[in-house]
Amino acid sequence: MSFGKNLQYLRQLSKNMTQEALAEKLNVSRQTISKWEMDAANPEMDKALEICRIFNCSLDNLFREEMDERSDEYSNLRVEEVAGFCYIEHTVISTDPESDAISRMYKIAKENGFENPRVIGWDFPNLSQEQVNVFNMHGYTAALILPKGLKLEGMNVKEQSAHKYVAIHIDRPFDNPFVTIPGAYHTLFDFMRTNGLERVDNGVIPCFETDGESMDVYIACK
Repeated sequence: MSFGKNLQYLRQLSKNMTQEALAEKLNVSRQTISKWEMDAANPEMDKALEICRIFNCSLDNLFREEMDERSDEYSNLRVEEVAGFCYIEHTVISTDPESDAISRMYKIAKENGFENPRVIGWDFPNLSQEQVNVFNMHGYTAALILPKGLKLEGMNVKEQSAHKYVAIHIDRPFDNPFVTIPGAYHTLFDFMRTNGLERVDNGVIPCFETDGESMDVYIACK
């Protein structure tokens, strides 16, 4: 763990705050910030507490954790207003639900002549302990975003209003998916906390991932 790396990480998450801007907030010199980030010195307790206040973190976060889980595959960390859309969804609970759920959405898109279908997905949490612990299952919901004005007979079409999300882009997410994708969520939660954004779980899709060779991860916020 490195206090210096954690400080640099938090500064970058906070709208790429410069060393000069942080120094002004803490009433220290830019050189002092630079020394902290190089781990050549540590702040006094009062300054450490002020850093926690600025970045909405704890002393444990600063000094005992390895906060930065970003990789070279991450880019375009942002706040985005996602336009409203209509969609159909399909949930699968199995040992490998993602591929089955996503394939189902692409099959429906092909049957209805969709060009360049947009598919998103998210974890489905409502499983029994037996499904998880005995059968090693997990759940996944895939959704097909429908073109405007299109109605599919016999399908339960849902609608989501425009909403604010934090988002991050991942190149090659499946090179190391069990590290890269959770790391993206970790980075988004840190970004939200650092910038005073709160997660939203009701009335919208709380979080989702886009499907494709690259991926964008979204978490609803306010």
